[in-house]
Amino acid sequence: MFIIHRSSFIVLTAALLLTSCGFKLRGAATLPFDSMYVQAAPSSQFAVQLKRAVATGSQARITDKPDNAQVVLQIMNEVREKQILSLSGGGRVREYQIRYRVSYRLTDSKGATEYIPPTEIVLQRDFSFNDTEALAKESEEALLFRDMQTDAVQQLVRRLHAARVATK
Repeated sequence: MFIIHRSSFIVLTAALLLTSCGFKLRGAATLPFDSMYVQAAPSSQFAVQLKRAVATGSQARITDKPDNAQVVLQIMNEVREKQILSLSGGGRVREYQIRYRVSYRLTDSKGATEYIPPTEIVLQRDFSFNDTEALAKESEEALLFRDMQTDAVQQLVRRLHAARVATK
């Protein structure tokens, strides 16, 4: 019986410590606008993932036309880069550095007011490479790019949350 009370005390103490330090789960992002149009390349997976994140994680709605939106998010550029980081003594690649860059800006629907000037999110990862495992390393590279894209979407949503947008 002493063990039950002791474990309850430990759980209660942990809960009190977490609430007293200001910890709280991140809720849905409240964006400072009601509607948004995302202007991007039709084949952009980044734009698709961003629209999904905004539609499911906030009160803002995504529109099909810029005239129906309060703000327009322009995805100006989306680039994947790969660079050799190190070579072996025999001249074979041992490490690569991959980068994912997304350039964007946020304006009103007419483009007259700029809420976020042209800005770039840059993410990079290093990964080792082995010629004998080329197929596995290609999969690892694709996974790293997908993770960087998800991270970039989350960063952009947080930046949209902090934007100062004039209300209608």
